[in-house]
Amino acid sequence: MRGGAGRKPGWLKIKMASGASFAVTRQLLGQHSLNTVCRSAMCPNLQECWSRGTATFLLLGNVCTRSCRFCAVGKDERPPALDPDEPNKIARAVKSMNLKHAVLTSVNRDDLADGGAQQWVETLQAIRRVAPSTTLECLIPDFQGNELALDLVMAEAPEVLNHNIETVPSLYSKVRPQASYRASLQLLKRAKTLHGLTTKSGLMVGMGETAEEITRSLDDLVRHGCDMVTIGQYLQPSSQHLPVERYITPEEFERYKMIAETAGFRYVQSAPFVRSSYYAEDFAHHTDSFP
Repeated sequence: MRGGAGRKPGWLKIKMASGASFAVTRQLLGQHSLNTVCRSAMCPNLQECWSRGTATFLLLGNVCTRSCRFCAVGKDERPPALDPDEPNKIARAVKSMNLKHAVLTSVNRDDLADGGAQQWVETLQAIRRVAPSTTLECLIPDFQGNELALDLVMAEAPEVLNHNIETVPSLYSKVRPQASYRASLQLLKRAKTLHGLTTKSGLMVGMGETAEEITRSLDDLVRHGCDMVTIGQYLQPSSQHLPVERYITPEEFERYKMIAETAGFRYVQSAPFVRSSYYAEDFAHHTDSFP
């Protein structure tokens, strides 16, 4: 039994896609021995995105030091050592794939003094050396609130600085027990006010939140300088993860989109299969740096 929501509704059936682009993307990622959040987090959009020749690169290995109950990425308090060649591998893949826009994210590495911030910096610099015209979106962790680590990454000025609040405050102890809603908001505010970056965040719904809570969180994001937002349906990766409380209808997602636009977001994606990096290139078109 996969929780209290019952059988998945028809609008959550995935259309499988494949073809030449899918095969090429899979081959390139395998050739460079790279981790992707697409595969590590069991993203439902993997087939579609890889068929479009896009992928979200996962930095700092594929083992996370946190135990968020919604996420399928592997967990261990003592993950393997960092791969020193990871920045160059990712840069070579970005160039090989001829990406106009690249999305980078990472696991949490609370075992490292800087949370992996220096590896982030080296990866961004490596990409810009070999693919200077590629725009970058960085979906960063909170680095445990370490301002020096945050500033190291933010100073690299990615075109989009993304950090997900994931859910509403009342569910944090259940969903993100090692994270802080307030700290995530402050991170986004720092990116905007101190570094002048275009900022983005994301929410999952169907975990037991109310519409009023979603509305308040959207208002919180705007007040803390968040420019863009994604809203998508939470899907339970396995029986060991949090169950889905409710499947949100496409009509409700449309209402959330209107609420977010009214709140003042520059760009909004709100639909069942929307994820942080889903059609991320569309978000790049809504940044101040886009030509």
